[in-house]
Amino acid sequence: MKSNDQRSNVFISKKMSYCLRHNPGKYGLTLDEYGFVSLSEFLKAMNRMHHFRPKLTEMKIREIMNASDKKRFEIKDNKICALYGHSIPGIIKRKQAAPPAILYHGTARRFLPNIRKEGLLPMGRQYVHLSVDLAMAESVGKRRDAHPAILIINAKQAYQDGINFYVGNDEVWLCDHLPSQYFHLIG
Repeated sequence: MKSNDQRSNVFISKKMSYCLRHNPGKYGLTLDEYGFVSLSEFLKAMNRMHHFRPKLTEMKIREIMNASDKKRFEIKDNKICALYGHSIPGIIKRKQAAPPAILYHGTARRFLPNIRKEGLLPMGRQYVHLSVDLAMAESVGKRRDAHPAILIINAKQAYQDGINFYVGNDEVWLCDHLPSQYFHLIG
């Protein structure tokens, strides 16, 4: 059972994600080409929109970031950004890099026929999200299916064949689209 503080942190994290990933304009904010916005402006906007009591501070945001099992946000040079999951128009630029040889993707089983036919697509986000380990892929897949399908991705071959991969964070890699010849279902 979650404590009130844990529930509060989850609520704040969800509001931060909504603002930085999906609708910064609603908060009167404009992200730069890498998805960053001034931390002080972000705090003002969040407090104005959500009337947090006590007010949301950088210290509270860092506490939420440190307590999370997923690295969703980054603070750098007095700016903040969401590291992945954007659905706002215009591509947030990410650092292109060579991925690990193997990555994973968890999804609902009902999506498999389309995935086999069309490959992995961003589906309303800017990038396809891939996990570095099986546990993370399973956790992601369980959001939409109690018994998710787990795909093993031959990222090394896809990269060698010209598929662009981008660093999301230490646990998440991103790509624009992944054709079906680069993955297979585990089990």
